[in-house]
Amino acid sequence: MFKSLYKKCLDLAGHKSSKYYLAIVSFTESSFFPIPPDIMVIPMVISKKKDFIKIFLITTIFSVLGGILGYLIGTFFFEFGTQIMNFYGYDDKLSNIKNTLINSDGFYAWLGILFLAGFTPLPYKVFTIASGLISFNFLIFTLISLISRGLRFFLVSYLSYKFGDSFSKFMDNHGSKWFTIIGILIVIISIVIYVILKTHA
Repeated sequence: MFKSLYKKCLDLAGHKSSKYYLAIVSFTESSFFPIPPDIMVIPMVISKKKDFIKIFLITTIFSVLGGILGYLIGTFFFEFGTQIMNFYGYDDKLSNIKNTLINSDGFYAWLGILFLAGFTPLPYKVFTIASGLISFNFLIFTLISLISRGLRFFLVSYLSYKFGDSFSKFMDNHGSKWFTIIGILIVIISIVIYVILKTHA
C-alpha cells in the first residue's frame, strides 16, 4: 500500500495541477496521510526552479493547517485520534506524553518533541493529534508547527533549487539521518540557550 501511495505522489508531482495536489498531500500528511510531501517538493522544485519559494510556502502553510486539523481531531474526536495513533504504533505512549506535561520542564520537553516531530522524519501527525488529546496550548502548538515545518520545507526546497538531482539522491540515501541530526542539534542549542538565560535571570 505504501509503495503504491508513494509512486502515486511522485506521479502527481509531474501533473499540470501539481501545486494543488501538493497542498492536499501537505494538509493530509499532518493529520493522517502516511506519505510526506517532501517526495513531491523535490521533483517539483527541480523541474520548476523559479517557483521554489511558492512551492515552499504552499507546503508549509497547508502542512501547518493539516497539523491544526490533527490537533482538532485529538481534541474533539478522541476515538478517531487514538485509532490513528494506534495505526502508527504510538497509542500506548499517550500516558507517558501526559506525564511529560506535569511540570514546566515537561512543557519545554514537549516543545522540543514537537519541533523534532515537525522537522525530522518522525510521524508529525501523531504529535499533532497527541497535542490535541492532552490539550496542549494551541497558539504555542501552531507557532512551533510553523517554525519546524517552515524550516524543514525551506531547506528541502532551497537545497533542491540549488543542487537539483544531487540533492534528490542525497535525500534518498541520507536525508532522514541528516534531518534528524540537524533537528536534534537545534533542540540542544535551544536548551543550552534556555538554561543560560534561566541561570542569569
